[in-house]
Order: sequence, then C-alpha cells, then structure tokens
Amino acid sequence: MVKIIGAVLIMMATTWAGFETARQLSERPRQLRALRSALQSLEVEIMYGHTPLHEASRRIAAQITNPLALFFERFAQKLVETETTVKEAWEEVLDEVWGLTALKNSELEIMKQFGETLGRHDRLSQQKQIHLASTHLEREENEARDIQARYEKMVKSVGFLAGMLLIILLL
Repeated sequence: MVKIIGAVLIMMATTWAGFETARQLSERPRQLRALRSALQSLEVEIMYGHTPLHEASRRIAAQITNPLALFFERFAQKLVETETTVKEAWEEVLDEVWGLTALKNSELEIMKQFGETLGRHDRLSQQKQIHLASTHLEREENEARDIQARYEKMVKSVGFLAGMLLIILLL
C-alpha cells in the first residue's frame, strides 16, 4: 500500500513539473506580446497624449495583466515617491519584478537598454527608441513561439515518462 501511494506521489510530482515547465514555455510569448503592446501604448501616451511618464505608466498598468502590470505600477510609484532618475527607477523596478515573469535575460537586456533612453530624448527620438525595442521584442517573441511549438508537448511527456521510469527503478 505504501509503495502504491509513493508511486502515485512520484507520478504526480514529475507530471506537475513537466506541465509547469510547459506553462512557462507558453507564458513567455504571451508576456512578450503584452510587453510589446505596453510599449505601443507608451508611444501613444508620449506622442499624442503628451502624458507625463508616471501617469502613462499607471494607465498602461491598468490595461495589462500581472506581472507586467506590477512592473509599470511600481515604476510609476517610484517616479512619484522618490527622488531618482528615470533610468534608475526603470532598472530598480526591472530588477524587482523580472523574477516574477517568464521572460529571459535577452529580454531583460532589451528593456534595460530601452530604460537608458527613456525620458532623455525629444518625442520623435523617443518614438524611434520605442520602435527599436519593440522590434527586438518581436524577434524574441517569434523565437519564443518557435521554442514553445517545438518543446511544449515534449516537456509534458518527459515529466510523465520520468515519473514512470522512477517508479520502475524504485519498485
């Protein structure tokens, strides 16, 4: 009886690990799409709304889902509540929130480079920087979709099969 319970627990754990890894693979393209959408909204707010950066960030946070909404909300909060530069606030919040996302270090670098230019240029140059970051994120999104299509099913199967292998080896 104990062996059966142990076998069921092993199967549940390894299958869950496989499904969790597959969820991360499917979450990354979705978050990249949301991030690109947020940058487009930021562009509209800057170019046509002439909205201050902290207010634009709050509006963007209301439009998207967590964890990216949390990023923009904390960024707006940091701009209002502390005496810091836009670049420093951007990087601090990136470091705080990035671990909650399914995004990789390549996207982090893109966002850090974008943060270095944020608020430093006129509206037209800022628009170009937003387009550049969006283009880089689009490339990453395409790559993430390819990885998802290639490995999502396999990861789920490997989780299940690893559990079966462990059970066979332990019995």
